[in-house]
Amino acid sequence: MTTPAVDLPAALTTLTEDERLLRQSVREFALQELAPRARPMDESARMDPALLPKLFGMGLMGVEVPERLGGGGGTFFHSVLVVEELSRVDPSVGVLVDVQNTLVINALLRWATDQQQRTWLPRLAADAIGAYALSEAGSGSDAFALTTRAVPDGDSYVIDGRKLWITNAAEASLFIVFATVDPSAGYRGITAFLVPRDTPGLAVGKKEDKLGIRASSTCELVFEGCRIPAANVLGDVGKGYKVAIETLNEGRIGIGAQMLGLAQGALDHAVRYTRERKQFGKAIAEFQGVQFQLARAAMDVEATRLLVYNAARLRDARLPFLTEAAMCKLQASEVAERTASLAINLFGGYGFVKEAPVEKLYRDAKIGQIYEGTSNLQLQTIARALLV
Repeated sequence: MTTPAVDLPAALTTLTEDERLLRQSVREFALQELAPRARPMDESARMDPALLPKLFGMGLMGVEVPERLGGGGGTFFHSVLVVEELSRVDPSVGVLVDVQNTLVINALLRWATDQQQRTWLPRLAADAIGAYALSEAGSGSDAFALTTRAVPDGDSYVIDGRKLWITNAAEASLFIVFATVDPSAGYRGITAFLVPRDTPGLAVGKKEDKLGIRASSTCELVFEGCRIPAANVLGDVGKGYKVAIETLNEGRIGIGAQMLGLAQGALDHAVRYTRERKQFGKAIAEFQGVQFQLARAAMDVEATRLLVYNAARLRDARLPFLTEAAMCKLQASEVAERTASLAINLFGGYGFVKEAPVEKLYRDAKIGQIYEGTSNLQLQTIARALLV
């Protein structure tokens, strides 16, 4: 009996030719340019300035920027592949590129005016780094409890307040800043502003000394009488909450990709080391106990990849992806920590010293359960979808 030919959908991990080429080129770039820099950048807690032009030159900082504006004209899924591959080698660089593409550029593509896009997207694709300034001391998970004010003054707004834990702040030329124009209106007073770094009244303050992703800058921002033209409002006045929510939903997929790459990198190191390390006369990879641990880790990583890729594909298809984004971010952050911990165990005492690559990955993994929505917030999002 002959089965009729049917056009079946491809597997989630099946990549198009351009996706395969992109993944391979980023993988080679990461091994050549990131691997030698990862440890020195971690120790100095500073991104190597010589690396930034290389990231722009590879087109990794403007993946979705339209070609007519100097970008790659790629998809959101392309950005996810880039973040995953960079994070296999150094999650600090992965999050630098992730914030640029999935938060800053995505917000501009969706909410910016034509003039704002013509002004900023070519720069973000060529040489300017962006940052996303939402968090404050009293508004972490409760993002809309922010107190930074933007007071209308003629054809301008004057911003006063303080932002904390802003990724890319040390390198950024552009900040998307969320402030309230009317505290009595609650979240409906929140407005997003495009604030160039050289704006008088804006100061980049203390840089945090962190446990992990140390080369990725995390700083406070201080606004004192920072005057911004009304033309710099991103989206509509009072609709900043929509900019924040919709962009962060996409950003969670980016963090899922970062943590996926980290987990894959840790597994790669563990497999390689267990093949080389000999105990009792044979490689430890030959022991069934080690094999079973590696097998479970590989299963975890593959399940995570399916969740991340599915969420990214849904987003590109303009289908609902809120729950899937929460699932992939939660799963990826937990698997990253678990896989990096296993890698240290398999490395033994060597894994506990800084000379080993897995020690850094273990420290880098912890933030995945905290930023861009804690694990409890992701669980809440998933539960709500189940119980509606």
